Amino acid sequence: MAEGSELSELYRARFEDSGLENRRAVWRTLVDAWFKKLVPPDAEVLELASGYGEFLNAITAKRKFAVDLNPDAARYLPPGATFINGSADKLDFVGDASIDVVFTSNFLEHLPSKAVLSQVFAEVHRVLRPGGRFIVMGPNIRFAYREYWDFYDHYLPLSDRSLAEGLAATGFALDRVIPQFLPFRMGSGPTPAILIRGYLALPLAWKVLGKQFLVVASKPA
Repeated sequence: MAEGSELSELYRARFEDSGLENRRAVWRTLVDAWFKKLVPPDAEVLELASGYGEFLNAITAKRKFAVDLNPDAARYLPPGATFINGSADKLDFVGDASIDVVFTSNFLEHLPSKAVLSQVFAEVHRVLRPGGRFIVMGPNIRFAYREYWDFYDHYLPLSDRSLAEGLAATGFALDRVIPQFLPFRMGSGPTPAILIRGYLALPLAWKVLGKQFLVVASKPA
């Protein structure tokens, strides 16, 4: 798994700053049309692998935490967000049962093994309050088996089914599992908000274009 300066160079090459505003615009629409329903405005939110901060800049929350191995991620976060330059399998900067929502997008496939993934699940379960949500989005190997391996830092192939099984084994309740949600490279180019909203309103289109899963799990009360 890439770390530190290697991550910085890799992400600079893959996600040039010139496309950042487009990605933020896409995420503002995604959050307004979909994800804000899953995140109460008074929630304490933690994002694993916050990257360029598109989600945390778009979501409304009482307090925002971000963890990322790439130190450059700190400068893209919204004012007031707490950044931790570290690993998602050791969340000791927050206490037990102290977070309302943990969110991650396109991250778990970068982990080196199922053992590390299990540790991430265990840490998320620990930090969530009873009833708290774990929202996970990522490429589904069942539908993105060609594109999945086009990225140097993809290690762990996951499907909606394997992810759901791992979460359940860690003690999570599965609230919603959507095998095909967003296209594989959502936000890779200019995408008008009206098209994103139209896509989200037509689940039949997901069956054609969707290659990323969305799984919403919760820590039982």
